[in-house]
Amino acid sequence: MDKIWLKNYQAGVPAEIDINQFQSVAEVFERSVTRFRDRPAMANMGKVYTYGQLDALSAKFASFLQNSLKLPAGARVAVMMPNLLQYPVAVFGILRAGYTVVNVNPLYTPRELEHQLKDAGVDTIVILENFANVLQQVLPRTPVKHVVLTRIGDLLGAPKSWLVNFAVKHVKKMVPAWKLPAVILFNDALKAGAAQPLNKVTIGHDDVAFLQYTGGTTGVSKGAMLLHRNIVANMLQAGAWVKPAVREGQEVIVTALPLYHIFSLTANLMVFTEIGALNILITNPRDIPGFIQELKKYPVTAMTGVNTLFNALLNHPEFATVNFSTWRLALGGGMAVQKAVADKWKALTGVPLIEAYGLTETSPAACMNPLDLREYNGTIGVPIPSTDIQIRDSQGQEVAYGESGELCIKGPQVMKGYWQRPEETAKVIDAQGFLATGDMAMMTPGGYVKLVDRKKDMILVSGFNVYPNEIEDVVASHPGVLEVACVGVPDDKSGEVVKVFVVKKDPTLSEKDILAHCKTNLTGYKVPKYVEFRDELPKTNVGKILRRALRDEVRMSKPG
Repeated sequence: MDKIWLKNYQAGVPAEIDINQFQSVAEVFERSVTRFRDRPAMANMGKVYTYGQLDALSAKFASFLQNSLKLPAGARVAVMMPNLLQYPVAVFGILRAGYTVVNVNPLYTPRELEHQLKDAGVDTIVILENFANVLQQVLPRTPVKHVVLTRIGDLLGAPKSWLVNFAVKHVKKMVPAWKLPAVILFNDALKAGAAQPLNKVTIGHDDVAFLQYTGGTTGVSKGAMLLHRNIVANMLQAGAWVKPAVREGQEVIVTALPLYHIFSLTANLMVFTEIGALNILITNPRDIPGFIQELKKYPVTAMTGVNTLFNALLNHPEFATVNFSTWRLALGGGMAVQKAVADKWKALTGVPLIEAYGLTETSPAACMNPLDLREYNGTIGVPIPSTDIQIRDSQGQEVAYGESGELCIKGPQVMKGYWQRPEETAKVIDAQGFLATGDMAMMTPGGYVKLVDRKKDMILVSGFNVYPNEIEDVVASHPGVLEVACVGVPDDKSGEVVKVFVVKKDPTLSEKDILAHCKTNLTGYKVPKYVEFRDELPKTNVGKILRRALRDEVRMSKPG
């Protein structure tokens, strides 16, 4: 495909990046801590650490892994915690010591945790005490030899750390009883690491930085091998994209999505650390009132999130009282940004909600809208520097502009493959190096990529393709709707028909209102046959609505 999208690049954004600027994530980090030593780097629960302090703490943790645990080269170290100050300390420590980070969702069930620890061959796990009982249930069946245990308040400094840890455990009762063989406390690990210097190790492009597990929404969770090359490339690509809009050493970014999720990991922790920003770590973004209070404490300039998070903020009356005068950038990814949400966001904050697109397998950024975009345009933007795309039909042939097909991506950010799964890798990465995303898209004549939907989410009504994103966008634009999800339901006459699940914003909203609105805005075969009202919709840990769960539920029962 001709790179017609380059004409949409903002002035100052290059078509290509030089991947050889850095050999590893650790090298980028070490440059940042040197350049921004006295600048605040991480904030959480009122405690702020500078880049210099983050450097010292992560070096201590790296030394502990090397000298106290004596982990072999290439060891995989799991990190299982929400957004706390311990997270960047652990992750940068693991990477600087030359090991591989295995991010673990703290909300995993024992079954999911066991699968991931075994599959990745994890040697050591750093885990928040709140989840120790889950580990206890599976530890004997895993290869884990060392458990490093941390508590929420560990890095908040005395006396606050003691108070927080006491309250979490004894007042709020947030720590289920656990029993594990010898554990090493996080602060003890730092003390042990301080006794010996960090051994400099040679880390190169082809070393695995992260084993990043896909959500498992399509079956068994697979570990994407993200090399230092992939992460460095994506930092440089996304960094080049945001450079016209950001100021080095001055930005304050809200990190509400969990750092173990690839979007937040790369965009917030990596890209914004490279430019010397302050990351405000939000431990529990579901606590919207608490989240808004945090926003009010800092001169925020940027935020990343998913559509449901932006929507939840907009629907809380207190959010309107935030001072948005310093805000410069809002970036939405992880799921489609709905027009209704983007319009409301722009109207309230004065900052456009810029949609980006990526996958775990692409580290994640692949496409992004220009940051000088004035209004929502319903696309995922254009391929970022050094990225090529093809849109292919079911035979693997490129389609013409304006036609839909599967989006395929090639670039230095594309993973090496799935960990110990060559057959699965071969299914998604072809001989040319293009990754098949499973997403249906089209290229507009103007050179923007428009996501039509996921292959497997497509609904076939009497031979017509219906894409849930379109239906959800229309329903979400009704003022009485808070959230919506759309799935296909088996039907004797049509093969499938459309069903929507709606969370009301207006308690008086009726099925009739929804259908009338849809009939005004959609062709007949796209109008929902069934409307079901719910108090809430099933979501992943990052707030992405799980259509699959609703679809499975529908298949188990009669539609309606």
